[in-house]
Amino acid sequence: MQHDKTSSLDKTGVCKIGASYPDQGRPNVSPHQTPSGKIGFVGLGLMGTAMAANLVASRFPVTAYVRRPPQMNELRALGVAPTMNISDLLGCEILISMLPNDNVVRDVVFGREGINGLADRLPKGAIHLSMSTISTAAATEFARDHLDRGQGYVVAPVFGSPDAAKARQLSIIVAGDEMYCARCLPLVESLGYPFLVGSDPRQANLIKLLGNMMTATSLEVLGEVTAVLRKSGQDPRQFVDIMTRTMFGSRIHKIYGSRIVAGDYVPGLSMPLALKDVRLALAEAENAGAPMPSVSVVRDRMITAIARGHAELDWTALGLVAAEEAGL
Repeated sequence: MQHDKTSSLDKTGVCKIGASYPDQGRPNVSPHQTPSGKIGFVGLGLMGTAMAANLVASRFPVTAYVRRPPQMNELRALGVAPTMNISDLLGCEILISMLPNDNVVRDVVFGREGINGLADRLPKGAIHLSMSTISTAAATEFARDHLDRGQGYVVAPVFGSPDAAKARQLSIIVAGDEMYCARCLPLVESLGYPFLVGSDPRQANLIKLLGNMMTATSLEVLGEVTAVLRKSGQDPRQFVDIMTRTMFGSRIHKIYGSRIVAGDYVPGLSMPLALKDVRLALAEAENAGAPMPSVSVVRDRMITAIARGHAELDWTALGLVAAEEAGL
């Protein structure tokens, strides 16, 4: 992965907005900025579990809220302190959320129907580090609500699979107030490669959504060309090998091309969650007055996949839909 060679910290360790990290020699954060208090974590799916484990391995004390008893032993084995009592997250210095959509984040953090959310009981100066893929409208709303409570809000959605999360190879798009970014940076660095893009939380969420659309449309095309090759009696593996060694050498084409050819649909990002991202991106496009017709095609293919019973599969199952449409 190539990174901008501009340091993202000044001499005091404060985030410089708009910078990213070099591959080597990433700058250190001053000791006073390294979080010393408890880190709370909500959203312990495949991604969240891998991320929480890496935080613990980096010596951050993580308390994770879960709803299913079987998760308790799994998390203890990783060194994470699990709890089924969400009140145990109160008093956290930084609360990390890795939740599926706007509404779940809103319910957990800000409450619903007379039930207080975590933000109402977190101390002033606490930070919500939102690593979920959500809408820009929700990001604006959450930033305002935290500001009203004297709390910080930093957005840091991630690019990468659960395997990338385990390997600390996530690309993390960070936006928010400089002071709060600086406090969160040691955590983010322990999970992958941060790119600090601005002070407005919406910036990071829009980049994440549009990046996912580049992946989604690539998956659709990979599925389509694989189906054409198979119908023509040719080996799609040969095609993918040639393309990824020449004009299409990105990680997306290499990793997902191989998975589609192999029929590997084990979920990393399940089809319903991918469809949620597509719908959010199309809403952003409509608001901006900039149509994305290729993404509209992907939306319809995902709806088809779910209707055919593929909801539990990864979004690589766009290749399966292409094969089915070709009569394979």
